[in-house]
This record gives sequence, structure tokens and C-alpha cells, in this order.
Amino acid sequence: MTDEAADNGTPRGPRPLEGVLVVAMEQAVAGPFATRHMADQGARVIKIERLDGGDFARGFDTLASGLGAHFTWLNRTKESLACDVKSPHGKWVLDALLARADVFLHNLAPGAAADLGFGATELSETHPRLIVCEISGYGTGGPYDSRRAYDLLIQSEAAVVSVTGTMDEPIKPGIAIADIAAGCYAYSSVLTALLARERTGRGCVLEVSMLDAVAEWMGYPVTVARHGSVPQMVTGMSHPAIAPYDAYRLADGSRIAVSVQNDREWIRLARLVLGREDLAEDPRFATNGARVENRAEVDGMVAGRLSELDFAEAEKVLLDAGLACAKINSVADLVDHPQLVARGRWVEVDSPVGVVPSMLPPASSSAWDVALGPIPDLGADNERVLAELGIADISQTA
Repeated sequence: MTDEAADNGTPRGPRPLEGVLVVAMEQAVAGPFATRHMADQGARVIKIERLDGGDFARGFDTLASGLGAHFTWLNRTKESLACDVKSPHGKWVLDALLARADVFLHNLAPGAAADLGFGATELSETHPRLIVCEISGYGTGGPYDSRRAYDLLIQSEAAVVSVTGTMDEPIKPGIAIADIAAGCYAYSSVLTALLARERTGRGCVLEVSMLDAVAEWMGYPVTVARHGSVPQMVTGMSHPAIAPYDAYRLADGSRIAVSVQNDREWIRLARLVLGREDLAEDPRFATNGARVENRAEVDGMVAGRLSELDFAEAEKVLLDAGLACAKINSVADLVDHPQLVARGRWVEVDSPVGVVPSMLPPASSSAWDVALGPIPDLGADNERVLAELGIADISQTA
């Protein structure tokens, strides 16, 4: 995709964050997730990295054609400035960048930015238009505010692992939801702050806690618990408040996910899939609450019927009945998912190892295209960025 014209020939406009300068002292997932989405929308993101290896996600693995998979996912369209911000020259460079910046985002260890002389309060006084976004594990204040935090630890503290498994056998979801949740809120909060600054002329300090973000995402069980009840959480693919809602084994050994969301759908399932007119109005199953109470019997009937069909047959009978269903895919299946392929969701970007595949961000616009710049090598942009600051000798940052 280019910014010259849409597929139908309609000219594209400027990206919404063009002209916005983001300085990021970030690592791993939460911070880079937020700033990559800013870069996608046209912001210039200068990523400040350590001289000795940079963002440690660069070295998590080499599974993206020789690059770290996390780093490849989250750092396209950014500029890398390798700089020792603990040195006098490095601090000068960072301060000079912040004087020009619109946003300063970091997910450093608690107190690290302040120890360097770049705490949020001081920056707000020195650079009143600057938006400072700090991502931390537990937020400021409280007995946990100085603790380091990683995705596994926050998922544990936020009880996520208990609702995907049990208290006896906790199970962590296979993706870094605490990091991603914090990154989502950091991104949306920065956009909100930029809009507010257009009205007030002043920046602000934003604080995003990973624990707060995931506690918000724990909406159903935490709401039930907060109102004095014990959430009836279930394991596997089931749902505590909906039935039938599960994955069912088919005759060919595959499984299909089925979700019946309301009583009208249950009537169609009973009549058109199960072939049981009598079940449509049976008081044991006619309402969702009744079906949840009789979940074992409901699941038994659905599983029995679907076990007679292979995937193609089961998918057809469910779709013909106007019911939702889905194939349980492997990650490899997702990579080649026909919907992603048909809609052109995979694109290519440049990187230190050549062109690599990358996925477009979820939101698309009729008015602009996203930026798809290269994944930077460590320090790739030192010379240009420092030249803009009037520094010719790159070694001064060491």
C-alpha cells in the first residue's frame, strides 16, 4: 500500500500523526506495542536504545529470519538511536530530543527515568507541551509500586491464570496479554492527550499500569466477584455464563467451536441441527440460564450430533441454520488464513536481514494508508538524528 492512492484510485490524505515526534525509551512488548501503532499512523518514533545490545527483545530469539520475533513484530517504521543516556553527552542528547518532542513514552523499571533526571514532574515543568506516558507494572503508590513487573507476574497477580485454568492448575494464555493490554491503553491515552493538547496547549503526564489494564480486561469475573458472588469459571473452551459454548469433536478427528448466544439461536440449533423439535420449548433448555444449569446434558446432545459429521458437514449444517461456528486453527493455519490472504493483511517491510512479512494494523482507513517503514538495526539512525541536533561526532554519545 502507498500513500498516493487507494486501490480504487482515490487519493490518500496525510496520516493523522504526521508531524508528531515520539521519543521512546522502551523495551520488550508494552512500550513498543504502543509506539509502533503511533508510527503506523505517521508519527516519527525515535527509539532510544542501549549501546550494548539495545532493546533486549532483539535477542530473545532469532526466529524471524534471524531477527528476534518480538522485535520484528513491534518495531517497524521506527528510528534507532543507540545512546548511553547515563553519560553527560547522552543526557544532553535526550534532553535536546525531548525539547522538540510531542510525546515521551517509556516502560523502564520503576524510578529509572527519574534517577536519570527525566522524571515526569520535572519534564512537565521544563517542557509544558510534552506528553509523558509512563508504563509500569503496578502504578504509582501502594505497596507494589517499586516492584519490577513482567507479563507472567501481572497475569498471575490479576488472576488471569486462574480463569484460563484453575486455582489448582493455573494456565497462562499463550500471548502476552498484560503487555498488550498496557500497550493498547498507552496508545489510546496518548491519542487522547494529543487531542486535549490541541484545546489547551498543554501536555500532561499519563500513567498506565499493567495491573490496572488487565484488571479492566477481567471484566466479567471481577464484576461478579466485586458484587459478592463467586464466578463460576470453567476450563477449556467453555463459558461460565453461556451454553452451549464449547469446542466439539467431529467424526474426522477435528474440532469445531460453536457458540449459541441467545434463545432464538437455541431454537434453530434444536430444530435444524439436533433435529429435536421437542427441545426448542423444553423448559430445561429454553432459556440460557436453564441451559447453563443443565450444561452437561446440553453439551452431550450437541457433541453427540456433531460427532456424526466431519468438519465440512458440521460447518455447513451450522451455517445453514444461521449459527456461528469456527475452525480451531493452528498458528500455521492463521498465517495462511483465507480471510487474511483475501483481504491483503500481509505486507512486506525492509529489515537488517532483507524484506520480511508484516501484518497490517487492525484498523484501516478510507482516508490514509499506514506507514510501513523498515525495522531498524541498532543505531541505524545515529548519524542523521545527531546531525539534526548539531552533533557531528557520534562517539560523543558513548
